Amino acid sequence: MRKILVLLFLFISLKSLAQQNDAAKWVDSVFKTLSPQEQIAQLMVVRLSTIDSRTKTVTFYDSTVSELIKQYNIGSICVFQGSPVKQATVINSLQAIAKTPLLVTIDAEWGVGMRMTDSVLPLPRQMMLGAVQDSSIAYEYGRIVAEQCKRIGIQVNFAPVVDVNNNPNNPVINDRSFGEDKYKVASFGVQYMKGMQD
Repeated sequence: MRKILVLLFLFISLKSLAQQNDAAKWVDSVFKTLSPQEQIAQLMVVRLSTIDSRTKTVTFYDSTVSELIKQYNIGSICVFQGSPVKQATVINSLQAIAKTPLLVTIDAEWGVGMRMTDSVLPLPRQMMLGAVQDSSIAYEYGRIVAEQCKRIGIQVNFAPVVDVNNNPNNPVINDRSFGEDKYKVASFGVQYMKGMQD
């Protein structure tokens, strides 16, 4: 039984490596077909939406982004405000016109509810996580955030914030940080990252 389990594990590992190798070959083969200008454009990340802080009105730049995709073959978009249904609809329409698949990103330290505030509840903020002693909670938190991102088609989350909250005159970091202790911030940040990756 033990030998069977070891063989099964090896088979799954080798299959996973082969799939990764196939994906890398595909990426390289597609990248080689692009012009130098398109290769540079693949490095560009363009913002998809914004919100007016006074009126709370969300504006999508989908027509502008669509033109950038058609004209330059940009490689990535970053989603911000907007409902999950609207986000998914816009992402799907942009993917349909892209010459190469778009990398979809977000800046969502406390989950997609940080950006999609109309119908998705945000998770607790980093300062609240930093108040607990067990960094495995940050790992589980990262897994939950990754599941949310995956569900809507987001491949990269520009999180966690690993700033140390040691300057009371900086109101931007505030509760986006795990706290004042640089070792705890590093530990929780790594666990959050591992949770998202897994």
